[in-house]
Amino acid sequence: MHVMYFTEQPMSAYPQEEGDRLGYTALLFSNEHYDPVEGSRLYNEYIEDFQAAEAVGFDGVMLNEHHNAPFCMSAKVNVMASVLAHATERVKIVLLGNPLPLADNPVRLAEELAMIDMISKGRLVAGIVRGGGTEQLSANVNPAYNRERFNEAHDLIVKAWTQPGPFRWEGEHYHQRVVNPWALPLQAPHPRIWVPGVSSPETIEWAAQHGYPYIVLNASIDTCKKIWGIYEGAAQQAGFASGPEHRGYLIRIHCQDTEEKAEEGARQFMWMQGEFVGLLHPVWGAPSGYLGAGARRPMALVRAGRKAMAGKVPFEAQAAAGSIIYGTPEQCIEQLRVLLTETRPSILSLWGNDGCVSHADAQRCIELLGKEVLPAVREIGEDLDLKSPFEVEAPTSLEHPAPAMPRAGAR
Repeated sequence: MHVMYFTEQPMSAYPQEEGDRLGYTALLFSNEHYDPVEGSRLYNEYIEDFQAAEAVGFDGVMLNEHHNAPFCMSAKVNVMASVLAHATERVKIVLLGNPLPLADNPVRLAEELAMIDMISKGRLVAGIVRGGGTEQLSANVNPAYNRERFNEAHDLIVKAWTQPGPFRWEGEHYHQRVVNPWALPLQAPHPRIWVPGVSSPETIEWAAQHGYPYIVLNASIDTCKKIWGIYEGAAQQAGFASGPEHRGYLIRIHCQDTEEKAEEGARQFMWMQGEFVGLLHPVWGAPSGYLGAGARRPMALVRAGRKAMAGKVPFEAQAAAGSIIYGTPEQCIEQLRVLLTETRPSILSLWGNDGCVSHADAQRCIELLGKEVLPAVREIGEDLDLKSPFEVEAPTSLEHPAPAMPRAGAR
């Protein structure tokens, strides 16, 4: 298995009572409430957390980006990836990912990713996303063109990495007179591309059509199984049989020395329920034109402070359903055993800390996960024959069937 550590890198040092009063903490929540001193402290603590994850044995660190909300401080995933490319030595740097529709120049994005891959000596996984609805508004991008821009930016980036320049690109949304990036990835034909998501059928099918692993972001076990069904069907139509190496799962988990201490930290996952949207108006999360036909569903949100998400599932119910795991190492292992047996992913991301968890508690959680939980998880993975995707010759794109391997000199 390939096991990663993840945190949203939350900006917990803000006046939460203001969010309660306004009823939202996304998009229009004023940045007058941002404290750069606290931000500096938190950024450096998160870097230490990622370094600690490498030290205790995690295979990778998962990074993301979001905008205009305190639930995630990472405004540009490539910046933190660049720092960690030099500040770590072994772990894969897994971006889940770059929101392609926000890129006005995909060739420049291709160059940034190539630099990260070279500096990290071939450890980059260049995951890509469509980006949330609020991201389109914060970046002033027309949400109606979200999927079109995503598809075209992907095609341009892959071509820039794999076809010698110079060449010209005249697409629907991007026009490049000269495509000839001098910085190229160390991995050939290019870094692996993974695609995270929640449940959009169009994105699941698109990932399968390209042979890219799909990472389920903290959905229920039942939803996860439905996703694998969609993926496997699309993969068969694309001409290949998908396996565990194409499946990924992000799960919220907090581990401490006692169950009581673990529950205290795990309850911080409720800090901004909704994860990647924060508290918001319905139109911000799903602006007109953003959702495809298969993903449209009512977003029953109200403006009522910490109860902004109508019908929000209580912590106890989420823990009982297994979407939040917490406890001592032994308790966490048994809950993960159920999850892995039911969903069979070869890519597992452990979302260890959120909200107002202290730096000391975050570090202890990482230590326990690495030293006590990971060895057991690897044994479970072996019993279930869940091989790491880096041990399997899985293509990064059906257009480039060779596996992504380092160029000469990479490790």
